[in-house]
Parts: sequence; C-alpha cells; structure tokens
Amino acid sequence: MALSTSVQKACRLMRVLSDQRNTRLTDLAGAAGIDKASALRLLDTLVAEGFVVRDESSKAYSVGPEWLVLRATSVHRIDLRAVVRPALIRLAQSCEDSVILSVPSGQESVCIEMRPGTFPIRANYLNVGSRRPLGVGAGSLALLAALPDAEMEATLAAIIPTLRRYPHFSAAMLRREVAATRARGYALLLDVVVERMGGIAVALHDPDGYPIGAISIAALSDRISEREETLALALRREAAAVSEAWLKPGTKRTSKAPAARELSNV
Repeated sequence: MALSTSVQKACRLMRVLSDQRNTRLTDLAGAAGIDKASALRLLDTLVAEGFVVRDESSKAYSVGPEWLVLRATSVHRIDLRAVVRPALIRLAQSCEDSVILSVPSGQESVCIEMRPGTFPIRANYLNVGSRRPLGVGAGSLALLAALPDAEMEATLAAIIPTLRRYPHFSAAMLRREVAATRARGYALLLDVVVERMGGIAVALHDPDGYPIGAISIAALSDRISEREETLALALRREAAAVSEAWLKPGTKRTSKAPAARELSNV
C-alpha cells in the first residue's frame, strides 16, 4: 500500500507540474495535495530518474528529459493538436480572439494548445498545461455536458470540493449550464470565471459520442455576446472539419475518429 501511495503521489506531482504556474516546491505540494516533506522526497527521486529537473539558482522545477521521451512516444501514436491546429488557426484569424483546444483528464480539462488572436485585449488566464475542474470554463463545460448523464453526475459529485476556488460555481449552477449547453448545442459562459471575460465552445466526439476534446473561443464577454450566433456556427464548421481530417487515410490516432455526423450536430 505504501508503494502504491508513493506512486500515486508522484503521478499527482507530475500532473500538476504540467501547469506552468507550479514550479516551486510549495506550489507543487499544494496543487498535488501532498505535504511538503513528501513532495520534496518524491521530487528528489524524480530528479534523480530524469523525469524532473531543478534549477539550482531559482529552485524552480520543470519536466525533465525522460518525461519528454515519453511525451514524444505518445505524440508519435496520436497528436490531437496536429489534427485540430488548422481549425484553431482559422478561428483565431477570423474571430481575432484566443482559441483553445482542451482535452479531458480525469475530472479536469487541460489546455493543450492555444492560438492567440490579434484583438488588443486578450484572454490571458489560460496557458498550455492549465487545468480546471470539468465545467469551469467554456471548453471544460462543453466536455462535461457531452458526458453520459451518470458520468456527468458522478463527476459533479467528485469536483464539489474544488469548486470552492470558483465562487460563481456550484453543482446546481453547473447542472443548469449543462442543460443549457445541451439545448443550444454549444457551451457559453460569460463573466463567471473572470470578470468581463467569457468563452464559447463545442465538444469533439468519438464515434460513440464520447467527448475527446473541445474547441473554445475566449474573449471579452461583450465580443462574444455580439457575435454569439456567428461564433457558434464557426465552431460547428471547424468541428466538422476536424472530423473529416480524422477520417482521412493515414491519420494517426489512438482512439476512434470522431464522426462528422455527430460533430456537425454539436
């Protein structure tokens, strides 16, 4: 049991290390829910094994070469970013706002790709590697709403403790937003994560309808409200284009390709 617990803690440290805001021992221990003594001991082991590196001058931790080898192997098998990237580029160019690709990871969504727009005021509260509980943020909400009912309810029950960090969010509020997302066909959140900022998003599905990612546009709330219908249509079209790219011969993937029929109805 002790070995299993240590392995689990080490995995949690590696997970939170993907967020660029977590570089110091205190930040890593807090984000992983581990006491500092245990975190330091595990980080020392990860450093020795090459999965983590520590800058001696700044004392900051970052991912090491062994982690990058594993990542390269995974990317060789599948890189959802490569398939979705053209859609992100087109959306960022046409809407002039930041466009984000998020994927589910347990009870969280993780930002794995971002394309900034040219509009002077940008959404800068998400970076590649940023994590949020499912439902917190437009892309994250799109993922939550796309889950089967039983899994969605189980996820809500699991994330309730983490919602304390987000004063505008609650299980009841997320249930309402999930219902609204399913009814309109896209997720929309304005002024709830960050004041005056918002997001609009659609989920990407596999052939069975299970969410494997979400594309979202983050911008000033007014900019989204004024163009809601246009942005939603653009997101749907790009989701269909992603589906078509997945289905092309030779496309590398680890899971089944999303069906154009399903994505066009998101």
